[in-house]
Amino acid sequence: MSRTGKRYRALLEKVDLTKQYPLSEAVTLAKECATAKFDESLELHVRLGVDPRHADQQVRSTIVLPFGTGHTKRVAVLALGEKQREAQDAGADIVGGEDLVAEIQNGRLDFDAVIATPDIMKVAGRLGKVLGPRGLMPSAKTNTVTFDVADAIKEIKAGRVEFRVDKTAITHNAVGKASFPVENLIGNVKALLRAIVKARPAAVKGTYIKGITVATTMGVGIQIDPAQAQKEVASAD
Repeated sequence: MSRTGKRYRALLEKVDLTKQYPLSEAVTLAKECATAKFDESLELHVRLGVDPRHADQQVRSTIVLPFGTGHTKRVAVLALGEKQREAQDAGADIVGGEDLVAEIQNGRLDFDAVIATPDIMKVAGRLGKVLGPRGLMPSAKTNTVTFDVADAIKEIKAGRVEFRVDKTAITHNAVGKASFPVENLIGNVKALLRAIVKARPAAVKGTYIKGITVATTMGVGIQIDPAQAQKEVASAD
């Protein structure tokens, strides 16, 4: 028989798993539940009323979180000619052309984000099977296929995150560290939720946001009232 630890049982005494909390209260409670011995991430999970099997119901975009993620991403840039120097000057951690494409094909994955210029995509396209499952494949939809590499690098370093619906119609994103002031965590959650609402596909009918859960890395899932949360982020526009 599986047994829950003392720390986890203590968390369950704080959280009503059957309750849908107001957004700010849920984030505050999640921060209080971050009792692990490391700085846990705060995660936002949003269940959507979409069918990911249909191309016209895909949800995928990016947003720069107002207070960052608390994690400095290592950025790799695939580019040719002068764009390689531009990427280096802008602070890219790894820069290369066809040589870097080959290294990635051979297993190099020491980076958190990939940017590519359009003129190298004929070669970089072969990385789909390697980078796609990891959510790292450059795409024009997420502004990671661009000639404006300096701006793209700056945004990623500043806390740009990509959200995309998975096969179960849920988005999963870290929105900061538990050590952040609670006001910053609430601001990041609202910003991401607002972006997800704005990314609603035109083909989707009925309820779009079906469920929202916030949790820290080692914490318990805390449900947020989706109707109240949507009204709150809408009023901030």
